[in-house]
Amino acid sequence: MLTYDFSNITGPIYRELYQKIRQDILNGTIKTGEKLPSKRTLAQNLGVSTITVENAYDQLISEGYLYSEVKRGYFVSDIKKIAVPHTILKPELNIKTNEKKSWYFDFSSNTVEAKNFPFSVWAKLSREVLSDLQSEVLQISPSNGTEALRKAIANHLLSFRGMSVDPNQIIIGAGTENLYEILIKLLGDKKTYCIENPGYIKIRRVYEINRVNYVSANLDENGISIEELKKSKADIAHISPNHHFPTGITMPVSRRYEILGWANEKKGRYIIEDDYDSEFRQNGNPIPTLQSIDAFGKVIYMNTFSKSIASTIRISYMVLPEQLANLYYETLNFYSCPVPTFEQYTLSKFIDEGYFEKHINRMRLYYRRKRITVLNILKKNLTDEECSILESDSGLHLILKLNCSIPDAELKDALVEKNININMLSEYYICPKENLRHMYLLNYSNINVEKFEQTMKVLKGIIAKKHKN
Repeated sequence: MLTYDFSNITGPIYRELYQKIRQDILNGTIKTGEKLPSKRTLAQNLGVSTITVENAYDQLISEGYLYSEVKRGYFVSDIKKIAVPHTILKPELNIKTNEKKSWYFDFSSNTVEAKNFPFSVWAKLSREVLSDLQSEVLQISPSNGTEALRKAIANHLLSFRGMSVDPNQIIIGAGTENLYEILIKLLGDKKTYCIENPGYIKIRRVYEINRVNYVSANLDENGISIEELKKSKADIAHISPNHHFPTGITMPVSRRYEILGWANEKKGRYIIEDDYDSEFRQNGNPIPTLQSIDAFGKVIYMNTFSKSIASTIRISYMVLPEQLANLYYETLNFYSCPVPTFEQYTLSKFIDEGYFEKHINRMRLYYRRKRITVLNILKKNLTDEECSILESDSGLHLILKLNCSIPDAELKDALVEKNININMLSEYYICPKENLRHMYLLNYSNINVEKFEQTMKVLKGIIAKKHKN
C-alpha cells in the first residue's frame, strides 16, 4: 500500500500526492504495469478525501503516467525509466540578461524627466476613455491601428508638418524597431538598404538580425552623399534628413531634391524618412519633410512619440505612399496591431484636444532654457582651449570635442571608474575615422543640472591628472 507523509506541506494535498506518486514511477519504486490502489482505499490509508486522490490520479493520467481500465482500476503506463534524484532540485541557471547599469551620471540617456510628463492630463484622458469608450476599448484594433488615432495623427501632420495624408496611409507600431521589421517584410529582404554613416546603431542591428543586405554611405556637410548613395547600388535609402543623429545635420532643400531624383531614377526605389527629434528644433520653423515635397510616392515617413512624450510610451507610426499602403493591406493586414487599444484612444484624445501641441510648445521652451544652462556649465568648467562645442539648431544633444591628448578609450574607462557613462562619436560609425578622436555625445533631455556640474568637475580633474602623468 502506498504511504506518504503530508505533515509539512504548504500547497494543495492533491498536488503533493501527484508529485510523490510521479516520483515513485520515475525512479522505479512503482513498476510499469503495476496496479495502484483504488481511490477509496488509498484515501482511507492516507487519511485524505477521495476527491484528493481522484485529482492526483487524473493529473497523472493526463500526463501519461497512469491509465485506467473500466472495472479494473488504475495502472502504471509503460514509460522509460528516468534516473532522477529522490528530491527534485532546481538547476542553477546562468542567464545573462544584460541589465542596464545604474550610473551616477549617464550622458547617453535620452529619456524624459518624470516631472515633464503630463501625468494629470494623461490620467484625466485615461479616465474619460474608460468611461466614454468602453465598447471601443474592448474591440480588437485593426492591424494599422485605430481609426481615431490615425485621424488624429493625420490632422497633426497637416497642421505641424504641412503633410496632407490619408489616415489609411498611416500604420501604428510599437516603436520604430517594430516598424522597421514591418517594412522589411513589405519591401522584401532581397532589397539592398543604404544607411547613413554615422547613424543610429539600432537601425543597423535590426537589418543584421533580419539578415537584410545593407550598405552605408558617408555624410558631408549637407547630409548623405548622393555620389556614395549611387555607388552603393542600393534600392532603399534609410535617412534622417530633418535632424540627423548623431551629427545634428539638417539636409538643405537642394540635397532633398537630389535624393528624390535618385529615387525616381529606378522602379522599386524608396526613401525611408526618419523624422527623428524634429519637434525640438530650437531656431526657426520646422523644415518641410521629404514626404511633403514627394510627387511620385517614393517616401516612407516615420516618426515616434517616444521622444516628444516619453520613451516608454512605445507608440510610433509610418506614412506609406499609396502603392505601398495597398500592398500592406493585401499582404500584411493579418498582423495584429501591437499597441494596446486603450493607449491608442488615450493618445488620440491627447492630440485631438490640443494637449499634444501645448506639451510640445512647453517642452521646446524648457529644452531651450536647459540647453543654455548646459552650455553655461560647460563653458564654466572647460575653457575654449580645453574644448569646443558642436551644436545644431535641433535635437536634444550636443557634441563635445575635447582638446587633449588622452586616448578616447582611456578617458572613457576613467569616467566609468567614476560611474559616469559617455558615448564617443566614433561608436556610431561603421568604420571610424581618425579625425573623430575626442568627440563625445552629450544628451541633455534628462540631465540633472546639479549632477552635471559635479560631473564636469570630475571630467576636468581626469584631464588634468592625465596631463600631469
